[in-house]
Amino acid sequence: MTEDEILSEFRAAEALLEGHFLLSSGRHSAHYLQCARLLMNPDRAGRIALAITQKMPREVRSEIQAVISPAMGGIIIGHEMGRALGVDAMFVERPEGVFGLRRGFSIPSGTKVLMMEDVVTTGLSSREAIKAIEEAGGVVIAAGAVVDRSAGTADLGVPFYPLIQLNFPTYAPEEVPSDLASIPAIKPGSRMAA
Repeated sequence: MTEDEILSEFRAAEALLEGHFLLSSGRHSAHYLQCARLLMNPDRAGRIALAITQKMPREVRSEIQAVISPAMGGIIIGHEMGRALGVDAMFVERPEGVFGLRRGFSIPSGTKVLMMEDVVTTGLSSREAIKAIEEAGGVVIAAGAVVDRSAGTADLGVPFYPLIQLNFPTYAPEEVPSDLASIPAIKPGSRMAA
């Protein structure tokens, strides 16, 4: 998929929002990508997953034995990536603030894992998920995402394969421009700001 085709998918799903948003990372933005809306259509979610797998080198794809995503945002795309790669898909969640495998999920020690996200902004959730996967015995060999909002700066410690890289500016709370600050902030993400 080209960048225009990907953005067309976001627009068709009404998943590219404009306003004042407080991101899960705690940063502010005038744009928000609602991947849940993008992925709510199973056919579209499948196309997105196939496009992400095509961005990965064949040797990486062939080594992946499981896909694990952070809840909530990564669950749907993680499941679709598992389908596209022909492997099991699981998720880590943090009901008490720290990611971990629950719900009977487990992986044999040494399992080669793709950690799959919906959106990466700072990489914090991704790094926390990777740590939980490693503590559960997995070996994270790559990470993927629908969108990299970090402008390529997020260091996840493993090769990273986003479908698209978008560079919408984000701001620390003390850096929010006055025109954006004049609009009430909406918190559309799944994690409470720190």
